[in-house]
Amino acid sequence: MTLQRVLVLAPTRRAASETFVRANLAGLPFATTAYFGDERPLGQPWRLVYGVAVLMSKVLTRLGWLRLAGWPAAVVTKLLLRRHQPDLVLVEFGFHALRVMEAAAECQIPLVVHFRGSDLSAWTKFGAQKMRYRRLMRIASGAIVKSQPMRQTLLDLGMESERILISASGANAQLFHSSAPGSAPPVFLAVGRFVDKKGPLYTIRAFAQLVGQHPRTDLALWMVGEGPLQQQAEALVRELGLESVVRFWGAQPQQKVAELMREVRGFVQHSVVAPDGDSEGNPVAVMEAQLSGLPVVATRHAGIPEVVRHGESGWLVAEADVVGMAAGLLRLVEDPGLAQRWGQAGRRRIQERFTIDHHLRDVAQFLRGISPRSRFQTSDR
Repeated sequence: MTLQRVLVLAPTRRAASETFVRANLAGLPFATTAYFGDERPLGQPWRLVYGVAVLMSKVLTRLGWLRLAGWPAAVVTKLLLRRHQPDLVLVEFGFHALRVMEAAAECQIPLVVHFRGSDLSAWTKFGAQKMRYRRLMRIASGAIVKSQPMRQTLLDLGMESERILISASGANAQLFHSSAPGSAPPVFLAVGRFVDKKGPLYTIRAFAQLVGQHPRTDLALWMVGEGPLQQQAEALVRELGLESVVRFWGAQPQQKVAELMREVRGFVQHSVVAPDGDSEGNPVAVMEAQLSGLPVVATRHAGIPEVVRHGESGWLVAEADVVGMAAGLLRLVEDPGLAQRWGQAGRRRIQERFTIDHHLRDVAQFLRGISPRSRFQTSDR
């Protein structure tokens, strides 16, 4: 039986999953139908019911009623599976797969889970959920992850290696291009939410060290994004006396980010494992920067070393190594030619392996290899 119909279930249309789901709907060679947990349109009863069910599951989870938390979404998912009769279900995020896995198992429809990062890395959040994740590994016919460390986590949870695809989400080649870091001013760009795992405070401290080491007056750091650490970041900038050289752009659409990348010397991202265990999968912004043609100064965190080659397309340092990050930035300030060479090398690497088109081809091939009505291991409840 040929794979034809795919049902996509996501907890939200917003946040990290949005770009990938839209790319799936437009780019995968299957008939796809998608439901989002934060959509509750009054004129579309099935989407309304699904959205309400996911909301109920979220509320029950926050109340700590884990045995009941998956029930609303599972019941509605079972109805959707019977309504659409898909050949396969693709679920965004591991925590959302926990809500719908029993419905897929009962209906004997193959389930593939697309893990993002925090849904595998935040071990301190798992607690009582860890056994449910192990059960998910038995039920799921396949899993898509962003990096080798994520793959290892799945192996540790009991999933067989042949059921795992490593595929970074990829960058948009139509949007990210034409940066010329060798002729750009010594301005550095950081893109990402102001949360612990993105390390914005480390980035600011590293840039402060650069400013203290170099006499140039045109140094600047541009930070795109928003989040709970933004006020703390702004306070740190004031404390360090950097108000004139650090600019906060707020959240920006991809088109604007692409434009900013064409105006700067390099891209910086100080990703770290957060105190709650949260970490990256494989940051798309890093791939977008390289595809644009920028050198990257970042940390050896999660999947970043799989994309950025130290000394070839960028500079990698240990997590929390502010001194090392400042040294990488200094190299790019003092040697525009190096910035240009690293940027070109990074662009070639992304073009060869890490565009959205590469990702969609990998995913399509992987999904085709999953047998419809494949075997489920559901006896150990």
